[in-house]
Amino acid sequence: MRRNICLVLSAIMFAANLFGQKIYDARDFGIIPGTGEDMTREIATAIATIKAERNGKPAILQFRSGEYNFYPDSALVREYYISNHDQDNPKRVAIVLEGMKNFTIRGNAKGGAEFIMNGRMLPVAMVDCENCVLESVSIDTRVPQITQVEVLENDTENGYITYRVAPYVNYKIVDGRLVTYGSNWEFTPGWGIAFDGKTKHVVYNTSDIGVGVHNVEEIEPRVIRAPWRDARLVPGTVVAMRSYARPTPGIFVSCSKNIALKHTTVHYAEGMGLLVQASENLLLNNFSVALKDGSGRFFTTQADATHFSGCKGMIDSRGGLYEGMMDDAINVHGTYLRVVKRLDDNTLVGRYMHGQAYGFYWGGAGDDVQFVRSDVMEITEPNRIVEIVPYDKDGIAGCKEFKIKFEKPLPADIANGKYGIENLEWTPEVVFDGNTIRNNRARGALFSTPKRTVVENNFFDHTSGTAILLCGDCNGWFETGACREVIIRKNRFVNALTNMFQFTNAVISIYPEIPNLAEQTKYFHGGNGKGVVIEENIFETFDAPIVYAKSLDGLRFVGNKVVVNSDYAPFHWNRFRFLFDRVTNVTIGGNEFEGGFDPAKDMKFNY
Repeated sequence: MRRNICLVLSAIMFAANLFGQKIYDARDFGIIPGTGEDMTREIATAIATIKAERNGKPAILQFRSGEYNFYPDSALVREYYISNHDQDNPKRVAIVLEGMKNFTIRGNAKGGAEFIMNGRMLPVAMVDCENCVLESVSIDTRVPQITQVEVLENDTENGYITYRVAPYVNYKIVDGRLVTYGSNWEFTPGWGIAFDGKTKHVVYNTSDIGVGVHNVEEIEPRVIRAPWRDARLVPGTVVAMRSYARPTPGIFVSCSKNIALKHTTVHYAEGMGLLVQASENLLLNNFSVALKDGSGRFFTTQADATHFSGCKGMIDSRGGLYEGMMDDAINVHGTYLRVVKRLDDNTLVGRYMHGQAYGFYWGGAGDDVQFVRSDVMEITEPNRIVEIVPYDKDGIAGCKEFKIKFEKPLPADIANGKYGIENLEWTPEVVFDGNTIRNNRARGALFSTPKRTVVENNFFDHTSGTAILLCGDCNGWFETGACREVIIRKNRFVNALTNMFQFTNAVISIYPEIPNLAEQTKYFHGGNGKGVVIEENIFETFDAPIVYAKSLDGLRFVGNKVVVNSDYAPFHWNRFRFLFDRVTNVTIGGNEFEGGFDPAKDMKFNY
């Protein structure tokens, strides 16, 4: 019943632009597919014209099937501070929607519109928009910043690997160093991810690897011999060589409401596929971050497929395919500010702490917040914002500190460096339903919100690390917060944990960062008779750990099936099916374990 209600609400939410709409043909603005010419200025003109003519009345800009090119030299220049990305402004943007209402960019339903970036750019930005839709389009980059190579020969005895560089890569050898480049970027890759050349799975027990890019020799065009010792990289292995850079996502949504992405695909982005911040109500209907047919690539995005920072309302993600990304399929969280100064009994200074998370809207007057002690991750004081203004500079853009006045007096020790602030107003309800996540680095799905989260009918196929993570961290990433009600049901998990990454303790890992767990007196996740329900799932695994949990009040693991295979050799340090660090109110029953289940051997409680 609740699922049907969500579908109805989503339909109502985005129906406003279906009535009385006017359809504009992109060709009337000189936006022609397949010419190879830069379409940036023509699309900007079309958007400006529609905005002026319609003044918020429903409108569609219709694109014909084919390829539309964008180049950085004529891109629109904007200063955007984008959560969980490099704050290197200004950004060069291909398509900018600012202050648009009831507007749709739509490709042809049969073939779609292909938006191709020719250089380092932000493809699509939606800022201060309402009731806007991106439909039946794809986003790609002509020369991605990830360099793909195929291992031809591995001379393990002498420590050399010979590899072939993919056709799309531009490269040169400078003083023996492999340098890759595009129209407005250049660097030497620093590390990589290895994929099986036949299955596209991340190679077992490799994680992040070093790459052979120094003291190299080109022995024939696109064939390079490098001093590179790694016996795991057998001939046929494909390595995606990369850097740590994440300058822009494929699609950026900020301070917007009722945004829908339908039948749209990001094939590559040098950051997240989709980054949404400080926005309300997001619908993803068959939105994917997926490999492009015929490209020969094994990778998609440099970071997460989708990422939601400080949002509220409903995040409804259904029917997507997420594969080959260098991080997670979805990450939903807020951002803790650290209290750095107490100005008076009711006023403090809160600071963004992570270098990739600052300079954007955090909250406003009337928002409910709570304080958390970062060493034990315990909630100490609820309060409400009376006033919030940037403290270290004029305007929110680029600011790292806010002066915040509250209704109630603050704790006396609030500025001792141990307190974070979580905004409870900007926390969403989440539905993640019917998606496929496969062949990616790191993890599958991450959720950190106190609102109800439902994860059902998904296929987690070789997610490399943990399939589902519930986190919360006021010490490193500063990503809020505690989960109160999470339903994980009717999903299929196949061979997670083939590699080790951060928070990778089991197929489902409930892992808040708590530096001083021994002194914690409350529980971080769960509570109020709810917690985490894991039911009617199928786990197909070669290794032991199924669920790890830390600081959780309320866990039900019922009606699940665990199937054991021999696809890989077990190697995980955790040898328990269930490993619990300070967990209470646990129910495990009615499950089917191939090979049996012995609580004395397969389950362990610490603390």
